[in-house]
Amino acid sequence: MANHLSALKRARQTERRTARNRANTSTLRSQLRDLRETIEKGDKAAAEQAYRKTVSALDKGIQKGLLHENTASRYKSRLGKRVTAIK
Repeated sequence: MANHLSALKRARQTERRTARNRANTSTLRSQLRDLRETIEKGDKAAAEQAYRKTVSALDKGIQKGLLHENTASRYKSRLGKRVTAIK
C-alpha cells in the first residue's frame, strides 16, 4: 500500500481510471458482439442500424483512447463488408 499522500492520490486516480476504462471497453465489446449476432441472423435492415451504432461506438473508442485509429478503421471495414454481403 502507498504511504505518501501523493502515492495515495495516484492509487485513487488509477482505480477511477481503471473502472472507467473497463466500462468503456465493455460497452464497445458489447456493441461489436450485438452487431455480429445481428449479422448472423441475416436481417439486413437491423444489421445496418446496428452497424451505424457500432461505428459510432468505435469512433468514441478512438476518442477515449481504447483503440488505435487504424484498428477501428479495420473493424469498420470488415464489419461493413459483412453487412453489405447479407442477402
